[in-house]
Amino acid sequence: MTNDIKYRCYQFSIDTVKYLKAKKWDTFSLIAVKQVMRSAMSVGANVVEAKNSSSRLEFKRFYEIALKSSNETKYWLCILRDGFEVKDDGIKLLLKECDELSKILARSILSLKKNK
Repeated sequence: MTNDIKYRCYQFSIDTVKYLKAKKWDTFSLIAVKQVMRSAMSVGANVVEAKNSSSRLEFKRFYEIALKSSNETKYWLCILRDGFEVKDDGIKLLLKECDELSKILARSILSLKKNK
């Protein structure tokens, strides 16, 4: 697995889309599915925006937004897993990658704050 955060976020978005498209969802679970889709794609979009930022402060801010989106994605995936009893390996893998992305983003933000 690559350590390039931009690539990993992009691949996480693709994996999430493929996973969500492959399942049949009822009316109630679709609410959570739409939230997962929105927040999962926001992680990578903000990392890409950070790479094109004009200042260190702006870069850090986009990473902070990406981290918030990653944490939100974990929340909604857990709602699907526990509230709608989606217990397959696909959701476990998405949660694992989302957790790893959150940790990478958090470490990067701490490093940026420390090295002002």
